[in-house]
Amino acid sequence: MRAEPLASDIGGFGGSLALVHDWCPSFRGGERVLAELRKVFGAGDIFTLFQFLEPEVLETHFGGAKFHTSAINDWPGMRRFYRHLFPLCPFLIEQFDVTGFDAVISSSAAFARGVITRPDQPHLCYVHSPMRYAWDEQFSYAEQMRMGRLGRLLFSVVLHHMRMWDTRTAHAPDVMVANSNFVRARIRRIYGRDAQVVFPPVEVAPEAFSAEKDDYYVTASFLAPYKRTDLVIRAFNAMPSRRLLVVGEGQQSRALRSIAGPNITFTGFLPRADYLRTVARAQALVFAGCEDFGIALAEAQALGTPLIAFARGGARDIVAPPGAGHEPTGLLFERQEEATLVDAIAAFEADRSRFSADACRERAGRFSTERFHRGIRRAFDRAIDIHRPADRRRRDRSPAQALPAATTSERT
Repeated sequence: MRAEPLASDIGGFGGSLALVHDWCPSFRGGERVLAELRKVFGAGDIFTLFQFLEPEVLETHFGGAKFHTSAINDWPGMRRFYRHLFPLCPFLIEQFDVTGFDAVISSSAAFARGVITRPDQPHLCYVHSPMRYAWDEQFSYAEQMRMGRLGRLLFSVVLHHMRMWDTRTAHAPDVMVANSNFVRARIRRIYGRDAQVVFPPVEVAPEAFSAEKDDYYVTASFLAPYKRTDLVIRAFNAMPSRRLLVVGEGQQSRALRSIAGPNITFTGFLPRADYLRTVARAQALVFAGCEDFGIALAEAQALGTPLIAFARGGARDIVAPPGAGHEPTGLLFERQEEATLVDAIAAFEADRSRFSADACRERAGRFSTERFHRGIRRAFDRAIDIHRPADRRRRDRSPAQALPAATTSERT
């Protein structure tokens, strides 16, 4: 299999590129990164297990891209049940033949990096997260699925084999890139590998920015248990004088609506322009989950909106809290407890004037598309360099220079 040559000439490389992504059920954070990865190089076929994107999304963000999907993508019911087939996904990803391409970039939160490549084929992996449900969140996922004793046993056996596959394939890419310092630490702990940190690109139209705020708070995410929207709702139930808008839908929609007080409004998913306007005019975006990065959080900063977020995960890369040597752009709270979140909101309101919209927008500049492109180009160049003969490798760059650790300024 051969594909069109890359429009970009990275490190003297002008060959064809395969982009491998876990799955594309909708256009969310991971798919936005996938689209931007393709823009970095100007070309590339996309291999993904399941693809259910709307035609207008395909045209707008992936115009001209050739998609290759798994053999079961078009089976009846796949849109609804594809997630339940995760035990088959390692096998399915290994059925993609990318050996005819000159290089591979995988965009992976689970399976994509397990694609089989040639020994001489450069492979860069952009890691959104190690496989959550196979590692640190195994027990919480089992609890959410409400399985009986036998079901839990079978689930544990499946995950045991998934971990073995995951560990083996973690050493397949030549270079790993993490989307946050949090994910970088997880990669080191789980796989024993280091990774360069390249933050996902976050861009909003300048006209969407707003320094003027209305009298409400907002939380925005897919409504799944690990997002902890339930905690945000309980906190605002305890503060009936504060308005909260909940943006998004998901498996918890009905349950969350049932516990929400009259001061809480559910908007469902909003059109992009309405979503940006809603977040831009909020007093703050409140988030109580642990995100690997959190594109919605970074977008809020770009829109001039402060954050009140749980102090774990990508939020630590995004928020500049008071006393961090920067003009503050939000608050971090240390415990996922209702009282702790209520106290954080009270502290925010007591010192509201410190959190300026301009400071938030400036903070978001570190997540620019330009920086993303530059970081990916550098990492890809390193992957290419690994496969050059020793006498042809770049002499102006050592491995340590090619894969720099995140600087202090990037972490704060």
